[in-house]
Amino acid sequence: MMAPRVPPMLSTIVQAGLLAVDGVSFGDCAACPDCGGPVSGYDTRKKIFCIIRENERERTLHVNVKRFSCKHCGSIVNADEPFYPGTRIGSPVVDLCLTLATMMTVNRTAAWLDALDIIVDRTSCRKFTKVFPGPVPATPLFGTRIPLSVISLSTLAAGAGGERGAVSGAEILAACGFPSAHRAALFRPLRKERDERDPEEEKEERQVQDP
Repeated sequence: MMAPRVPPMLSTIVQAGLLAVDGVSFGDCAACPDCGGPVSGYDTRKKIFCIIRENERERTLHVNVKRFSCKHCGSIVNADEPFYPGTRIGSPVVDLCLTLATMMTVNRTAAWLDALDIIVDRTSCRKFTKVFPGPVPATPLFGTRIPLSVISLSTLAAGAGGERGAVSGAEILAACGFPSAHRAALFRPLRKERDERDPEEEKEERQVQDP
């Protein structure tokens, strides 16, 4: 399969949007999403948002997500975050995968993501297309369709001048359409998977802080 010919400007736009999220903290949770009860701070985890290729080297982008303990049911829940339930990759990357998959095969979708310097394997692409309902809001750009979440993140990055930490968690959530809130109900079957933790990920990334 020939490598896709991706316009350099498109790659720049996508990369800028994803880089805007690197290092951002998410610490708001109004109530327990399971029972609606009040919550209190528990700890903070450093989570992988996505892996990109930068200057021919892989770079892992992280976010910091606060966790809370529900005073009623005892559940440990995450702050509002730019992830779909049951995934360990940022929702804008999932949006991009789903949008591209409406125009091409899964294998071609994975090749496009690679050409955009985003590291996502074909197995994950296939899983996303089978599990998540669409369509994802998108707009035509450079002869293809790009999710509005990615465009919105890129716009935020441009407004911040590319400065690390200049974009707030609330702005990121708004740009992403806050999927963990208004689309979570669509993905209830994935709740068990969401709660399972990768032992290696826990060992490498969990950073406990005072509530």
